[in-house]
Amino acid sequence: RMAEKQEEPSNAQNGEPDNAEEGEEKKKKKLKREDLPPFEIVTGERLPAIFFKFQFRNVEYSSGRNKTFLCYVVETQGRESVTSRGYLEDEHAAAHAEMAFFNTILPKCESSVRYNVTWYVSSSPCVTCADRITETLKKNKNLRLTIMVGRLFMWEEPEMQTALKNMKAAGCKLRIMKPQDFEYVWQNFVEQEEGEEAKAFAPWEDIQENFQYYEEKLAEIL
Repeated sequence: RMAEKQEEPSNAQNGEPDNAEEGEEKKKKKLKREDLPPFEIVTGERLPAIFFKFQFRNVEYSSGRNKTFLCYVVETQGRESVTSRGYLEDEHAAAHAEMAFFNTILPKCESSVRYNVTWYVSSSPCVTCADRITETLKKNKNLRLTIMVGRLFMWEEPEMQTALKNMKAAGCKLRIMKPQDFEYVWQNFVEQEEGEEAKAFAPWEDIQENFQYYEEKLAEIL
């Protein structure tokens, strides 16, 4: 069902990028998955629970999970401190969510401001995105980036391992999401049904083992 939904024809009126000034109503309408054209970056405050439960699962074989969901918290410390948060998702044919973050959410870093950025991502970046992250961190010494990932993407590939090492060398903190981190995302970034008590996070059966499995792999790589 989900696959069908994503391929429905696009509605022209939803083709334009999301502007912050847009009315809440229009924004809500945009977030209805069916109305969105395929291969567009989707941004929003909170993601639907069904996406979270599927995309963020830290399974070993992630078949069908070919999108990246990226929840972000940006703390800027300049004259005043500001925190913003939201999420991005991508379709893998267009810009990946990691690229979209640097293109749309944080297109430029003011040199007088410190940026502490935390991402909670369903899987670790591909080689191209990892290289972009490395370059961005090297260019902007006032940017601190911590990436919490549910799964490691293609971690057996030597060029992927090199790209992750380069990210670390550039100052990026890469961590595997613990059960508590998934719970944090559930509470802060996932839509709760309207009018219902917020549902408690229900960990899946193998959440702890999978976390340990990926944590060992990441330690070996880095």
